Amino acid sequence: MTRWIGETFTSDAGWTHLESLVDLGNRMAGSEGEKQGAKLTRDALADAGARDARVEEFELQGWTRGDSEIRAGDTVQEAIALPRSPDGEVSGELVDLGYGLPEDFADADLDGKVVMVATNVPDYYDRFVHRREKYYHAVENGAAAFVFKNHVEGRLPPTGSVGTAEDPIGDIPALGVSKEVGARLSRRWEDESVDVAVDADIHDATSQNVHAELGPDTDEEVLVTSHVDAHDIAEGAMDNGAGTAMVVELANALAAREDELDATVHFVAYGAEEVGLVGSGYDAANRDFDSVKAIVNNDGVARGRTLSFFTNGFDALGAAAESVADDFGHPVATIPEVAPHSDHWPYVQWGVPGYHVMSETGDEGRGWGHTHADTLDKLEVRDLREQAVLLTELTVRLADDEFEVARESPDVIADALEAEDKAEGMKIIGDWPYDDA
Repeated sequence: MTRWIGETFTSDAGWTHLESLVDLGNRMAGSEGEKQGAKLTRDALADAGARDARVEEFELQGWTRGDSEIRAGDTVQEAIALPRSPDGEVSGELVDLGYGLPEDFADADLDGKVVMVATNVPDYYDRFVHRREKYYHAVENGAAAFVFKNHVEGRLPPTGSVGTAEDPIGDIPALGVSKEVGARLSRRWEDESVDVAVDADIHDATSQNVHAELGPDTDEEVLVTSHVDAHDIAEGAMDNGAGTAMVVELANALAAREDELDATVHFVAYGAEEVGLVGSGYDAANRDFDSVKAIVNNDGVARGRTLSFFTNGFDALGAAAESVADDFGHPVATIPEVAPHSDHWPYVQWGVPGYHVMSETGDEGRGWGHTHADTLDKLEVRDLREQAVLLTELTVRLADDEFEVARESPDVIADALEAEDKAEGMKIIGDWPYDDA
């Protein structure tokens, strides 16, 4: 009965797939590397025994990075463009807004200025303020350009997209700079004019989602998901090669337990997550939500040893994860908050039960994520295997006929976002989907 545990803990399927993904190099949304990653994932799912492994293409606003820089005084400071920044060059007085909290923008004169903010928020602040929220506060206040300064030491400029679903290309040039460059800019050139130059190729492109299934053909499905794409500046090992490796590992483990599944387990490895949840948004727009029993979205797994589950207010999901942890004597963290920034969200926002599965790292913010340092050496095969055991058992229990989790109305999700002080930011960045926007 427990042979599958030993087989999962000694399996190389997920880790081998992870190595294959990171060795592709650039997996930016719409790139050839992303397409090859999708094909490798399709083949790995088929090799695991999942049926009808396939790739589904969709159209995408393409964006390719060129060289970018900030010119201050007689110096050129290293910077990288944020994906979907418009191409162009502007000049303006440099203003360092520190953390870039909403109240910081409310009190600042930013018209025609170059605004710099940090990637993190202070310990005392009661919520995370997303990069795009900071960007669109700058846009609304008339800034000429946006500079995103890392809070992590190591000369690591951060990346991360701007733009909205309606307007995929942002309004003003946007760049990332390291903590060290940001400190230098603030010390030497705050309140002085600097030049911001972004070189980017904007074009039509395609991305793709990968699908496969295990278990009986039922009306309800458990979606087990990840995203294949990664930012082009690094290997994308943690974000999100590990998540896609986990999907492959789960397919291998669940294939050995297929007779125990009462519902279809539908694996989906999305494209174009990093540029606005485009792949999952495409899938959600073409899916009957009543067919989705629950979502297990793997985005941030294996970065640390302890799994963390954002349960988006679904108490039954939290109880299921804690039950598995108790039975295996392995700690997990369950967080009841609504988490609107990964591929579960295009479904959960309408009341579909879903997890965002991550892992605890002890770092503030993204840590190595979205930087050149997102590389394979940061991960351990032990963590991937241990977590695969827990997530395999969880998926079997979610697919069981006796497990029930009630859907919520969109109003309940919207009220939760308001209560958690996340609604204002979502409205600013154009991600508020409800009628009372």
